[in-house]
Amino acid sequence: MLDPKLLRSSMDTIAARISKRGFVIDTARFNDLEERRKLLQVRMQELQNERNVRSKEVGHAKASGKNVDDVLKSLKDLSDELKSVEEQFASTQIELEDFLARIPNVPHESVPDGKSEEDNQVVRVWGEPKKFTFTPKDHAELGAGQGWIDFETAAKLAGARFVVLRGPLARLQRALIQFMLDLHTREHGYQEISIPYIVNADCLFGTGQLPKFREDLFSVSGDSERYLISTAEVPVTNTVREQILETVQLPVKYVCYSSCFRSEAGSYGKDIKGMLRQHQFEKVELVQIVKPSESYHALEELTRHAEAVLQRLELPYRVVALCTADIGFAAAKTYDLEVWLPGQQRYREISSCSNTEAFQARRMKARWRDEAGKIELVHTLNGSGLAVGRTLIAVVENYQDKLGRIHIPRALQPYMDGIEVIE
Repeated sequence: MLDPKLLRSSMDTIAARISKRGFVIDTARFNDLEERRKLLQVRMQELQNERNVRSKEVGHAKASGKNVDDVLKSLKDLSDELKSVEEQFASTQIELEDFLARIPNVPHESVPDGKSEEDNQVVRVWGEPKKFTFTPKDHAELGAGQGWIDFETAAKLAGARFVVLRGPLARLQRALIQFMLDLHTREHGYQEISIPYIVNADCLFGTGQLPKFREDLFSVSGDSERYLISTAEVPVTNTVREQILETVQLPVKYVCYSSCFRSEAGSYGKDIKGMLRQHQFEKVELVQIVKPSESYHALEELTRHAEAVLQRLELPYRVVALCTADIGFAAAKTYDLEVWLPGQQRYREISSCSNTEAFQARRMKARWRDEAGKIELVHTLNGSGLAVGRTLIAVVENYQDKLGRIHIPRALQPYMDGIEVIE
């Protein structure tokens, strides 16, 4: 959430910057809500002061033996009006907070301007796509023959956009998860954390999924409002909600493996073949909570940590800076990592690494105390390190041979008991 004080003082500037995202702030409505809030607040304070004066008058009148009926009636009328104004003020505050909660983050000045994903900018490229002597197959075709990738059984169990993995590919997925967790904890300094897969609405509001993206979530029936997590970013980042961290506690660096659940609302007909866009998928998530002055250094670091997974697996990829029209709701700046998929002959997203600055922290009331005792909001960052299913796809497609076998990357062989080839 944006700073309301900043909006009040610099609305035109902020609105112009956010318009580059394709989002138009209804400044007239904001000004109307603000004006109403101010008038109600002033009137509320006037009535409170007047009530205090009248209450003292009642006390003095009673002490001197005077009739207080008229004063009491006047006091009651004033209290009734005060209660009405307080209710109007509270209602206006709720309306204003809901308005603010739907405004996306302000893009960082280094984010390239653009109107669509076509305007994203390639920052760097690592590795070269392999030149096959045969026409490479996609992962669905490679895995279907042996029943290793089974969409039909998954559809019988849960419906479309689910998958059953069997045998060596189920094992390969487990190896990828373990490899990623070991790399990030042993070499990159992250602490592993295990979290609930069900969260309350406060968590989703804190990281920006609610109220705007409710339709993208799977809700859980019960006596309270709860949801399946769309990413481990939600519960992991919320571990610092409503806390004041001390300087010595920063930076906080967590790595978390989890299943993720997304309804994929609005994506019908998009990436329906294979495992690219599923309702349930596995991900290893990186989260950092840092001092504001260090957040853009942390973004570069976190992105390099995600890249290291692809480099160890020797998978060609590129880093793309998302333009203003393509960054996520809570992000101030985002790098996407896109891995080369021979089956599609194109690069596909495998990780998004974002700095949300204080946007999530303000919603979560996540703060830190500096050496001088001053309390301010932390900055939060997150990124996939990596999306496991898409990494599995990349390994299967990039390491196939003409016989349909899958060769195991050297970095994964210790996690596969030395197996070098899946026959």
